[in-house]
Amino acid sequence: MQRLRKGTGALSTAALQRMDERLPWYRAMDPEDRSWVGLIAQAGIAAFIAWYKDPEHRPGITADVFGTAPRELTRSISLQQTLEMVRTVVDVVEDRVGELAAPGTEQELRESVLRYSRDVAFAAAEIYARAAEARGAWDARLEALVVDALIRDEAGDALHSQAAALGWQGSDQVVVVVGTAADGHSTDIVDDLRRTASRLGADALIGVQGERIVTVLGRSEDPLAVARDLAPRFGPGPVVTGPVVTGLVEAGSSARAALAGMSSVRAWPGAPRPVCADELLPERLLDGDGGARSDLIERAFRRLADEDGPLLETAATYLELGRSVEAAARALFIHPNTVRYRLNRVTSITGWDPTDPREGFVLQIAIAVGRLASRTSGA
Repeated sequence: MQRLRKGTGALSTAALQRMDERLPWYRAMDPEDRSWVGLIAQAGIAAFIAWYKDPEHRPGITADVFGTAPRELTRSISLQQTLEMVRTVVDVVEDRVGELAAPGTEQELRESVLRYSRDVAFAAAEIYARAAEARGAWDARLEALVVDALIRDEAGDALHSQAAALGWQGSDQVVVVVGTAADGHSTDIVDDLRRTASRLGADALIGVQGERIVTVLGRSEDPLAVARDLAPRFGPGPVVTGPVVTGLVEAGSSARAALAGMSSVRAWPGAPRPVCADELLPERLLDGDGGARSDLIERAFRRLADEDGPLLETAATYLELGRSVEAAARALFIHPNTVRYRLNRVTSITGWDPTDPREGFVLQIAIAVGRLASRTSGA
């Protein structure tokens, strides 16, 4: 014991020198963190001597060895690096067993060092496990707050820094996906979605709201393609994607459209999975979504009304007369080929084909709501 106590300072100095020689990450640390690592090494040696004096007494290794360092050090040093540090200190002590041990007790001291280093390694693993759990719980709460702020359109100045803390790398293409939770624990479901998104090259912010999961995707060249691959990871039922927007702050509009689509998609039993919220404009309108009403008017009725020529009248007549080209031609006193030409123009202007059953339904609703808006405005 006298030899061990006298050799404490020399052991600590030798351990730090050995770490400086062997461990590149230790050499690269700033002076403050290096000093904390030095204190941990010294505390470990001192705690070993106390333990060696009375092996029956088991001191609290976590407090005695690692209690001197701040909690933030777990962010600077990984568990692997901590174990490298423990291994280095053990090597130094083993190299000096001949100097430290009383004659005939060398093997006993060497075995004691190995037993104690095992306990220190387990204590380090426990510290990092607790830190990971605390960090994971904090990240989950922060992520839920970020997603909730986007939905409620309360994205403040801190949004980008909060998202960056969660691993969001920034993107000029962002889309929001809404679906139901699959069977299982919500944490497992979120982890599965996150891993899949990462494998597909996308960042993901995920919020669980009861049985509903809201996922914000970014960084991918085609976030809608990622959304299609993620759809099987959601629970049964529809999956709705909002429109692609140009940044995280604008993701609120994509989220609101996706949520509105999720609320109204049951009116279209044959909707694809996933379905874009813009494909659900008629259902969203019938469900009271004012944004869908505005989109239908601007993207269909007003564009056709502003065009030279009777495109709006031709489309309306064609749809009202059972989608018959000949019937529309007779009603408008024009040739059927002229009707076909005008319908092709309607498709190129609005993006919706009047001859397609679903898209014709969208146009018919758009024309009806546009007429109502024109009457209301006195046009």
